[in-house]
Amino acid sequence: MSLPTDSAERKRIPLARGVLDYFPAALAMVARISLAGNDKHNAGEDLHHARGKSSDHADCIMRHLMERGTVDAEDGLPHSGKLAWRALALLQEELEAAGAPKARGAR
Repeated sequence: MSLPTDSAERKRIPLARGVLDYFPAALAMVARISLAGNDKHNAGEDLHHARGKSSDHADCIMRHLMERGTVDAEDGLPHSGKLAWRALALLQEELEAAGAPKARGAR
């Protein structure tokens, strides 16, 4: 799904009021996790989701869920944040498989 071109339909997708305003700290953490992952797996490259490096999102979600409430000893980032990143990756790829445009930040 991408944003509709019809203005009335776009208003039915409240990105700011329905997501950003609900979860600002959580989304900032997911962005921080994206950067840390990029620095680790794509050192020296512009920020992007290198999809070929890992596609086992469901298994990783379960592992991070089991460790929820704790931080990863390797990088000090919360497992729940990594779970959220993986859940977004899984959903994005499922939506793309159903016809949504490929994400701009994916390679």
